[in-house]
Amino acid sequence: MDLFKDIQAAKLQLENVVPTTPLTHNLNLSAEFGATILLKREDLQIVRSYKIRGAYNKISSLPETDKSKEIVCASAGNHAQGVAYSCHLLQIKGKIYMPITTPKQKIKQVQLFGKSFVEIVLIGDTFDDAFAAAIEDATKNDKVFVHPFDDLKVIAGQGTVGLEILDSCSLPIDYLFVPIGGGGLSAGVSTVFKQLSPQTHIIGVEPLGAPAMKNSIKAGQNIVLQTIDKFVDGAAVKQVGHHTFEICQKNLSDIVLVPEGKVCTTILRLYNEEAMVVEPAGALTIAALDFYKKEIKGKTVVCVVSGSNNDIERTAEIKERSLLYEGLMHYFLIQFPQRPGALKEFVNDILGPNDDITYFQYNKKTNREVGSVVVGLELKNRNDIEAVKSNMTAKGFAYKYLNELPELYTQLIG
Repeated sequence: MDLFKDIQAAKLQLENVVPTTPLTHNLNLSAEFGATILLKREDLQIVRSYKIRGAYNKISSLPETDKSKEIVCASAGNHAQGVAYSCHLLQIKGKIYMPITTPKQKIKQVQLFGKSFVEIVLIGDTFDDAFAAAIEDATKNDKVFVHPFDDLKVIAGQGTVGLEILDSCSLPIDYLFVPIGGGGLSAGVSTVFKQLSPQTHIIGVEPLGAPAMKNSIKAGQNIVLQTIDKFVDGAAVKQVGHHTFEICQKNLSDIVLVPEGKVCTTILRLYNEEAMVVEPAGALTIAALDFYKKEIKGKTVVCVVSGSNNDIERTAEIKERSLLYEGLMHYFLIQFPQRPGALKEFVNDILGPNDDITYFQYNKKTNREVGSVVVGLELKNRNDIEAVKSNMTAKGFAYKYLNELPELYTQLIG
C-alpha cells in the first residue's frame, strides 16, 4: 500500500465535503519567538476538529456491501462527531459507543451532527469500556468498526491536512509541530512532508502525562502505559496505533512532552489574546514552542491547531491547573494556633499585600492548642511564596506544602 497516494486520493474524496481550513500568520507568537509562526486552523473545521477527514474518508471508501451495514465506533469526543457527521452526509446508519461519564455537551454535539442516522450508546466508565463494547457489537453482528486512528484509510484522511499546509504556504517550512494522541494525524501529515518537504523537522507533541508514542519509540516497540493523566483528553491514550507507531517511528524528528499545566496556560492565553477557543489537545503544539525557542528563531514554523471542542464547565479546572503550573497557586495544610487573633495574625503578618486567600477549610478538632486548616493562596508573583513560607515558620505556624504532596492534595482539594 502506498500511503502517500492514498492521501492524495483522500483529498479528492473529501472535496466539496470537508472545507480547506486556513493557514494563518500569528503576529503575537511570531514576535515572541522571533520566527514566522503559522497556525493550521483545524479548530475551524465543520465539526471543530480534523477528525472528520479520517472518518469520512474511511466510511465513504467502504464497498457498497459494507455501506449497507451499520457503522460502529467508540469515542468520547472528536472522533464520535466526525463519524456522526459522516453518517449523516452519506445517509448510513451508525452506532456510537461513549462512556457514561461523557459530558452532556459532547453527547448533544454528536447527536446534532449525526441527526436521525446515529444512535448513541452510553456504557461503562471509561473509553476502554466503550471501545470493548463497540468491538463486541461489530464482531457479533457483522457491523463495520471505524477505528479512531489505527486504520490506514483514517490515517490517509488525516494526512490531507499536510497537503493543505504545503498548498497554502509559499515559504519553505523549517519546523512542523503536530499533536499526537493515537497517532493518526501525525502519521498522515508526516508521510506527506517526508514526500514533499523532506527538509522540514517534524516535531510530535504529547501531553507529559500520556507519553505513549515517545515511550514506545524509545523502547523500540509499541508499549502500553499503565496509567495516564486524562486531562488532555484528545491526546491522552495508553497505547498508540500499530500502524501509526511504525510510521511515526520513521518520520518524526523529535517528540516534545508538554506539562498539562502549560497546556492550560496556553488555552487561557489564546482565548484572552487571540479570541481563539481551543481544546487541550488543540493547544499542545503552540505550548510546545517554548521548548524549542532556540531552534525556531528566525525559522518558518507551522503549528497544527487540532480542535476547539472545549467544555466550558472545565474552565475552573483549566485556570487552577494553569496557576499551579505558573507557581501562582499554592495550597497548605496549616496547624493554626487555637488562640484569639491567630487568623488576623496570619493575614497581617504572614501574607503579602497582593496575596489572596482563595480557599479556606477549617477542621476543628478536640486539640486545644492547634487546629488543621487547608488554605489556598493565589499570588501575583511566583517568587512571593518563599516569603510566605518563611513568615509561617517564623511565626510558629507549622505546615505541610500540599503542592509537593500530590496524594494528600488530591484527598483534600482535588
